[in-house]
Amino acid sequence: MKSLISHVGALALLLASSTAALAEPPAPDVKRLVTDAVIADINVWLKNEIVTMSIEAQNKRLTKLTQAEIDALDQQWVKEREVADKPLIAATLSNPLSVYLNRIQGRSLGLFAEIFVMDQNGLNVGQSSITSDYWQGDEGKFQKTFPVAKDAIFIDEAEWDDDSKVWRAQVNFTLTDASGNTPIGAATVEINLTELERRTSS
Repeated sequence: MKSLISHVGALALLLASSTAALAEPPAPDVKRLVTDAVIADINVWLKNEIVTMSIEAQNKRLTKLTQAEIDALDQQWVKEREVADKPLIAATLSNPLSVYLNRIQGRSLGLFAEIFVMDQNGLNVGQSSITSDYWQGDEGKFQKTFPVAKDAIFIDEAEWDDDSKVWRAQVNFTLTDASGNTPIGAATVEINLTELERRTSS
């Protein structure tokens, strides 16, 4: 009986250690990790003409929508996530910009958790993976970039991803036309801070 109790006690200790190891670690210093060099590297591929051309094409196609029209598109996206027929989602995820962003995410080898680009309405133009909604215009990622300035950058707070056990933060940019003078949309790049910290310290 004693050996059984000892065995159970040891197992409980082992499980407690494993749980502690997977517990949420202290939040990293986002400002220290997301340096000017990191932002410059991101800007290189965000300035690719496929990004600019895709946003401008959607801005021209959708122009300035009413809030009711924006809400209808957003609701369509959310509903499509739950059904087999997904015309809006399929068209967005298969367009050239989404393919490009998906490749950028893949080549980052775990550094970028998600990338998406928005038009002047705050609607998705392209994305590396499916988002929960189609309209980002009511969120800080859009409100603190596109309407603010042509070179606005908004770095959000670190968030713990309990599923993958990593810290993440969204870095958000205003995107401009080829001249660099006129804002046309915005982009969000979600960075795996845990991976960035590992690369920085190695």
